[in-house]
Amino acid sequence: MRDVLRCENSLRELNLMWRLIESSAKMNCPEEAHSILPMMAATRAGFQRLERDLVSSLVHESISEVMAEIGTSARHVIDIVVRNLYERTADVGFLATDQELCRFVAGQDTEPAPVLERLREYRNKYTVYDEIMLLDRHGTVLAQIDEDSPVEGSLDPLIAQTLQHHGYVETFRPTGLRPGKEHALIYSHRMLDPHTGEPVGVLCLSFAFQGEMEGIFQSRAKEDRRSIALLLDGEHRVIASGDPLWIPVGAPVPVNQQGAPQLLVRSGRTYLVQTVASQGYQGYPGPPGWKGQVMVPIELAFSGKQGRAIDSLEPAIAQGLLAHAQSFCPPLHEIVTAADTIRRVVWNGQVMTVGERGGQHQLKAVLEQIGETGARTNEVFTQSIRDLYDTVLSSRMRDSELLTRLLVDLLDRNLYERANDCRWWAHTPELRVALAQPDTADWQQIHQILEHINALYTVYTRLVVYDRQGRIVAASRPQSEDGSSVLGSHVDATTLATVLALPDTQSYHATPWQPSPLCDGQATYVYHAAIRAPDDAHAVVGGIGIVFNAATELDAMLRGAAAGKPGTGTVFVDRQGMVLASTDPRCTLGGTMPLPPEMLQLGRGASLSRAMVHEGHYCIVGCSASNGYREFKVSDGYRDDVLALSFESLGAVQSGALDAAQRQRTALQSMATAVDGQEMATFFVDSALFALDAGSVLEALSASAIAPVSAGRLPHCVGALARKARDSITGYVWVFDLGHLLRGKPSEITQESQVIVLQHGGRRTGLLVSELHGVTAFARDQIIKAPAMPGQQGQLITHLIRANQGQTLVQCMDAGHLMALLRSGSNNPETLQRLAA
Repeated sequence: MRDVLRCENSLRELNLMWRLIESSAKMNCPEEAHSILPMMAATRAGFQRLERDLVSSLVHESISEVMAEIGTSARHVIDIVVRNLYERTADVGFLATDQELCRFVAGQDTEPAPVLERLREYRNKYTVYDEIMLLDRHGTVLAQIDEDSPVEGSLDPLIAQTLQHHGYVETFRPTGLRPGKEHALIYSHRMLDPHTGEPVGVLCLSFAFQGEMEGIFQSRAKEDRRSIALLLDGEHRVIASGDPLWIPVGAPVPVNQQGAPQLLVRSGRTYLVQTVASQGYQGYPGPPGWKGQVMVPIELAFSGKQGRAIDSLEPAIAQGLLAHAQSFCPPLHEIVTAADTIRRVVWNGQVMTVGERGGQHQLKAVLEQIGETGARTNEVFTQSIRDLYDTVLSSRMRDSELLTRLLVDLLDRNLYERANDCRWWAHTPELRVALAQPDTADWQQIHQILEHINALYTVYTRLVVYDRQGRIVAASRPQSEDGSSVLGSHVDATTLATVLALPDTQSYHATPWQPSPLCDGQATYVYHAAIRAPDDAHAVVGGIGIVFNAATELDAMLRGAAAGKPGTGTVFVDRQGMVLASTDPRCTLGGTMPLPPEMLQLGRGASLSRAMVHEGHYCIVGCSASNGYREFKVSDGYRDDVLALSFESLGAVQSGALDAAQRQRTALQSMATAVDGQEMATFFVDSALFALDAGSVLEALSASAIAPVSAGRLPHCVGALARKARDSITGYVWVFDLGHLLRGKPSEITQESQVIVLQHGGRRTGLLVSELHGVTAFARDQIIKAPAMPGQQGQLITHLIRANQGQTLVQCMDAGHLMALLRSGSNNPETLQRLAA
């Protein structure tokens, strides 16, 4: 962890410097330095705690970032596989009831050519299969489509198992049905005699497992070559590998299903590992014991950062997010608080030594070192906290990209199946005959066929069949929610014309995303294919429309992918930002989501993430654009880009974030030594920089300790604050809101707010300010008198400091005038006008 080592070294160097300064003061000028020794001891003690906590937090967050990334990738692998295989269980169940195929297996039709043509037609649409086989009861192969791997017959036990089973059988192992393959994933289902209902044979669909896994691994390899993705079986052996030369198929590997960061060793190399089991999908558990796993060598785990996420943030967003660190990263909040405490201790130490720097040479050297080391401390704190902050943000932004990439992948793969289904079901012989000869058709049988399909494929609201005039003549679940029936209604003219003009059986038409009467008025996609005459493939006799149950299915995708991520909302939108589905109830379906142009115009298959303001909250937003799957939306002529978005809310927008960001960028150059210059204590009100003669300042205290008690009728008084010495209360001061006095409205007390205690004329007063800056010596010629306003008796801003070669003006307040004004209770417009001088 090179960033952590750099931070650790810087902190140790500073810790050593503070120890050396303290030791030098004790040895060379103990009497003169007695007033600053407690400050230095407090600084050193605080530094030791901060060094330990900051380094520990950096290590923890760096490991968490890697574990979250590889965990999401492992989940991606198993989720994609299981959802894909769920579709296979439906496919084999439906195809096994195909009457044309059943008659052939039963020996009632003996001509193999039409059967082979039908199987190839199926394979052309469902390209995820590399073999389709029909076998009789004894294992003799009656038909197969893979001519390169001919099989005459088989005694594989899966045949007898399938014949005895009512549903599908899932087999993953070596088998003689797929010679030459190390293992095959086969979905089999028994086939019944159309007349007797007795089992007469077996249908086997061989899933193109190796090609599918290569596609999954290649899609992630473009982004990350540090780690390797694996698919494991129930015995923790590799059944698919993203890099077989690195970790081969068949190798046993260590697993980490609990997700806790631990180092695991394989073949002499140490890894961080995440293993994710299948959560199932739609009641389908996935093959027994299968798991997704990602492994990253420890020496590569922390080397994959491409730039710093925090550097690309708008300063106001970066600062506003940091204000919510307590909720999204408590260690970061605690470290920021500790660093602010040490800065205040150093600031107080510099104030305490004002006026003493012209004394003995030894003390002067110590005080100069305190000033220089204090500035260096502030710089190192700022950089180290940014490193930790960046690690936290980078982890969340990377995770949001992976989440949205999973979502578009799931969507493309799901809709790929819909395009296949409509084309294949259009090829159903009973539908073709019925539409070609409607007067003699058994429409009750057609309704039953559609209901049977819909029962197997539950992702559809309904299926409809219509004639050449667009009139719906059959449907599954025909009754709409309002009680009316879709039977007898018509598909729209544009869709009908498009379907009638489809050139071949590989063509389909998907309606644009829009409300559809076939989906009870809800917006969805409807996939259509032409139904052709049984004796003339060029003659279109009608069409089939399958109505995707988008509301349920898209919501299930969004919620399933984001499971375990509380506070994260997920959304599908189109290229115009129209909301297709959302887990956020505040998003109106069909409404337009305001998104940056770079998201709406994101390239196909690309992803990005950013921190931005959304709905009044700071959010980590991930965005990915769909890229299609296999030929779907790639080479089939259909194009409908969808964007997936994730919104992780980290807190409400902070009104003072811009001021805080401007304060962070403000620096003052010291142009004089303490001997020939004027020492000024500088601080902020909002983003404006002010100064007081350091000699009139006693100390600064945390504003969080203000007790809200009344001070009579004095305006701008926010309460009282206890002053302490050696942990004992020595007195109280009234605290006045300087920002309220200047701007006319009360200040919000934040983590950075401080109280500066002034002393003048024997009286002490506390000033609530936005943040401390430093104690700086300015040359006399840098300080000029502020222009007087006519009629003023006592001007609050008496001088201006031309700092940073005149690029920055610092307003100098007169402590006496300020205290008199606050205690007089005057708040008339003329008095407040002076403050702008």
